[in-house]
Amino acid sequence: MIQIRNVTKKYGTIIAVDNISLEIPGGEICCLIGPSGCGKSTVVKLINRMLEPANGSIFIDGKDTRDFKPELLRRHIGYVIQNIGLFPHMTVAENIAVVPQLLSWNQEKIEERTEELFRMMRMESDHYRDKYPRELSGGEAQRIGVARALASDPEILLMDEPFGAVDPLNREGLQAEFMKIQSDLKKTVVFVTHDLDEAIRLGDRIALMREGKIVQYDTPEEILAHPQNRFVSDFVGADRALKRLSRFPVSEFMKKPVVVKVTDDVDAFISQIRKKGRPRFFWLLDEDERLIGPVDSRHVHTPFSREEDVMEANCTAITVRDSATLRDVLSRMLGQGVKTIPVTDDNSRLVGEISILEIEKVTEEAALEC
Repeated sequence: MIQIRNVTKKYGTIIAVDNISLEIPGGEICCLIGPSGCGKSTVVKLINRMLEPANGSIFIDGKDTRDFKPELLRRHIGYVIQNIGLFPHMTVAENIAVVPQLLSWNQEKIEERTEELFRMMRMESDHYRDKYPRELSGGEAQRIGVARALASDPEILLMDEPFGAVDPLNREGLQAEFMKIQSDLKKTVVFVTHDLDEAIRLGDRIALMREGKIVQYDTPEEILAHPQNRFVSDFVGADRALKRLSRFPVSEFMKKPVVVKVTDDVDAFISQIRKKGRPRFFWLLDEDERLIGPVDSRHVHTPFSREEDVMEANCTAITVRDSATLRDVLSRMLGQGVKTIPVTDDNSRLVGEISILEIEKVTEEAALEC
């Protein structure tokens, strides 16, 4: 748990953080968001004592951070920043091992932890460990930055716009991977972002700041449904009901799909469902249960022809992963002009489908609450 009590930070006559108090429960993600210059990054630097407050106190698990030497405190707090800060003269593996070496871990333990983190980041150790930061893409470097922050297994993770410099596609993937990691590790995370959608998707709680003060501190659902004042209402925007879709994982709403493998008797299956009158739509899978495409049983040849009867669709473009949110799904539907899309797992195997009807239900309920 992190407790910030009546903390103020000044730069001369400028008040960067103005008498804020904040309590972040252990194992939760608190997103700090607000206009540029509102004090978000300053709060993070105050927690790990890169900056010292003019007034007030900060406690971690009930202990005043001033009771620790700053350098020792930081060794037990993971820190990820937007420009990553990897050491260019060190390999990827050496970058990950920096803090464990400072903590005097033995080499065997460091190697085990490094390999574990490569697996956690879904990166092949043999491919990446001996590379240098200049040889990594932006998304790869950001993953290594997160791995380095997690290397000593800290209870607290400070992340200052960690995905801000990453392109939108990689950013979405990094967010999904980070949420998977967090679901397992349950770190206490302070996450600075300027992106409201990112805060809504990732945060258990959001602290909306303005001119060094906390304007509203609450769950994403509560902030979207009940903004406390005009500033909060304007900041979250008029499409609050749609933004709430980022809080709903597709895995909770997808339905079991009707599927047929190419190794099955497709003609017999189509004949059977035509007699029953439903369903008329199914997904064709290959031998490894990977998606080939959609089939409408009303318009197929006899005998079935894979080349002619699978509906034209870019499966990569219409498919979402099971880590996606309903907002991701709606965006994909609107972009591709489809009403039902497939959901796949990490191995590209079909695990479900979701239609516009499920999204309409959730959106209507969200609109009523807003």
